[in-house]
Formats: sequence, C-alpha cells, structure tokens
Amino acid sequence: MAAFLPPFPRLVFTILEPLACIGGYLAPILNTASFAAAQVPSITPTPLTSTTQILALQLGNCYGLLALICIGVLYSTKEPKVVRNYLIACAVADIGHIWVTYKVLGYANFVDVEGWNSLAWGNIGFTFFLFVTRVAYLAGLFGNARITASVKKRA
Repeated sequence: MAAFLPPFPRLVFTILEPLACIGGYLAPILNTASFAAAQVPSITPTPLTSTTQILALQLGNCYGLLALICIGVLYSTKEPKVVRNYLIACAVADIGHIWVTYKVLGYANFVDVEGWNSLAWGNIGFTFFLFVTRVAYLAGLFGNARITASVKKRA
C-alpha cells in the first residue's frame, strides 16, 4: 500500500476516491434513466435513447475501471514514483473531466453552485477537490512522502 502518503492524501486517494468511483459505477446500473437525466441539472428528463443508455452504462463502467486502477495501484505499490505518475495522470484527467462538464453545462450552469445537483457536485466540486489535493500533494504541501525502509534498500 502507498503507506508513504501523508495521512490526508492517503485518506482521499485510498478511501474516498475509490468509494466515489464505486458510486459512479453503481449509479447508472441501478437507475440508468435517473443517472443520464441528472448529468445536466437544468434539463427536464427525456426518454432514454439506446445511445444515451449505452453511454451512461459505459461511463459507469469507466468509473468501475478507475476504482479498480486506483485500488490496484495505491494498494499494491510501495514506489513513490509510481504513485506520483498515477496522480499526475489523474490530475490531467480531472482537468478534462471538469472541462467537458463546463463545455456541456455552459458558463451560467457551471457557476450556479446553488443549482447543482448531486452529479454536478461530483463532476465539478469533488473532481476539483481531488485535483487540488493531487496538485497540493505533488507540490509537497502535505510534506514529503515517507519512504519506507524497503524502498530505500532498493534505491
């Protein structure tokens, strides 16, 4: 496990983020129509097309994959460089995730925090929180990673 992570990033990246991704995996499986309709908070739900249905379910599958990658990387490596590269890749993906949400919602809905539903909070708020936490960790704002004895011996 990435035990060398400082406590706050370890909590965020090894517990909160995988749980959120599992939620993102389950939501479209349990209620595809509601999940698809909630992607844009201000739009009245319309009947699901086959395209919308498959896209919602594939997005859920991507969240499931992300949860597995997160757990697989962070619970199996003792290498700070692997975690660093993983977090850089996730930070880049966070920017893309937020940008796509902005592009579809438009400026007015994007900044209308009062009008956000749970999915907007996840797509914008939680993703921004993850991005800031990743950048703060990578910038050393939580302190240096504690390198374990086994990693020091291999270096």
